[in-house]
Amino acid sequence: MTEAETPMTFPHQATAHLAGLDEDWQRHIAGIGPCQLRLRQAREPYEALVRAIAYQQLHAKAGDAILARLLALYPDAAFPSPDQLLATDPVQQRACGFSATKLAAIRGIAQAALDGTVPTRAQALDLSDEVLIERLTALRGVGRWTVEMLLIFSLGRPDVLPVDDYGVREGYRRLKGWAAAPTPRQLAEIGQPWRPYRTVAAWYLWRVPKG
Repeated sequence: MTEAETPMTFPHQATAHLAGLDEDWQRHIAGIGPCQLRLRQAREPYEALVRAIAYQQLHAKAGDAILARLLALYPDAAFPSPDQLLATDPVQQRACGFSATKLAAIRGIAQAALDGTVPTRAQALDLSDEVLIERLTALRGVGRWTVEMLLIFSLGRPDVLPVDDYGVREGYRRLKGWAAAPTPRQLAEIGQPWRPYRTVAAWYLWRVPKG
């Protein structure tokens, strides 16, 4: 566990609720044990979004390398502030490995943080999931899944089901032994009985063994 991560403890009722759905859930949860979601609580929404854009459509190692080169431009900061990022010559930032589209998205997020569209962590804690999704998906390059990951891993929201996440849908397919994974729309309907602990359900579905 890194310094920026802390384990989030969900109420026992969350695991008990899911385990009570059927034998498949009960068996899987018994094999995995308690939910141990780790939150990146030190990250502001601005930072979480910039990092998410950096990794979009890349393998982890490639994303790590590009982000490391970006951070190297700011040796005196753990992570560049929106002001710092916008004050940097875009040519230098492109040289880190960002496409023009990604860089435009990142600089747009920085400007939105300064404008107040991207809330601080303290402000985000007072906003509902749907308000945050609506506000942040209006930004260039930021889709619903990206905001859902922020809601789960930065804000610890308990009832988020990222239906577009391949790992979640594939996990449910394996859990049930289906030939094909459910569509996002199907999973949204299937997941209704998982409320109000759909984040916990997603965490367990990410961990269904391959088979």
